[in-house]
Amino acid sequence: MLEIDRIYCADAFEMFPKIEDGTVDLVICDGPYGVTANRWDRIPSIQEFNLELIQIFARKLKEGGALYLFGKPDCIDFIDYRPYLNLRSKIVWYQPSRLAQGRINYTNNYDIICYFIKGDKPRVFNLDAIRVPQLVELEHRLRCERVPSVLNGKFGRTKFHHEGKNPGDVWGDIKQLTYRSKELVSREFLNTIQKPAKLIDRLLQASSIEGDLVLDPFAGVGTCPAVCRELNRHFIAFEWNREFAATVNSRLKKVNNDLAARLF
Repeated sequence: MLEIDRIYCADAFEMFPKIEDGTVDLVICDGPYGVTANRWDRIPSIQEFNLELIQIFARKLKEGGALYLFGKPDCIDFIDYRPYLNLRSKIVWYQPSRLAQGRINYTNNYDIICYFIKGDKPRVFNLDAIRVPQLVELEHRLRCERVPSVLNGKFGRTKFHHEGKNPGDVWGDIKQLTYRSKELVSREFLNTIQKPAKLIDRLLQASSIEGDLVLDPFAGVGTCPAVCRELNRHFIAFEWNREFAATVNSRLKKVNNDLAARLF
């Protein structure tokens, strides 16, 4: 069993066999998309690549454990993942600030986050931790709540909640990083490697609890490990690029210092 709460500077596929099966609570996989010329993104078939990952994660996850797999709209097309994990949702992460320069087609303005679980029921789904504002006119909300299936039927729990609603499967409230974002580690990582901490925070809050073990197989510059530390989740992270791995350790050190400062 690997040590927890550390970043391993190594290839993920060489490290997977060292993780004991059935021990991981959550996987957040923001790996290759297969769409750029970057060395780390040169994948002959992103679908076959992701299928191999899904097969591996199915073994490592606990029953009811979750996987969030990032990609483009076709990232799991043409493959049969059903023998391994249960696809619950395809979350659309909408990015309206992306430059729309398509000349002969519509510009892609979103990424996909595929939400899988192992088995039929998630072991954790913390709706109260990820609620978002309702943003629905009062008159319309009241009219919807008077529908018989809501008043007396199985949809009774869909009524207005004063703390907000389920964020649904289209997320436009979390913006992509820009050159002005304070959390951006380097301009080199914009739109390719570094995801917003708020995005990772929502995934962790939804599908894990304090003390859970999170696997991040392609850590990049360490957003997931950093947010895990802030939320008191354990993690195992892999990153083959030494420069990136050093950045992860620097971010973790800063988080540790910030957490220690709050105690005094």
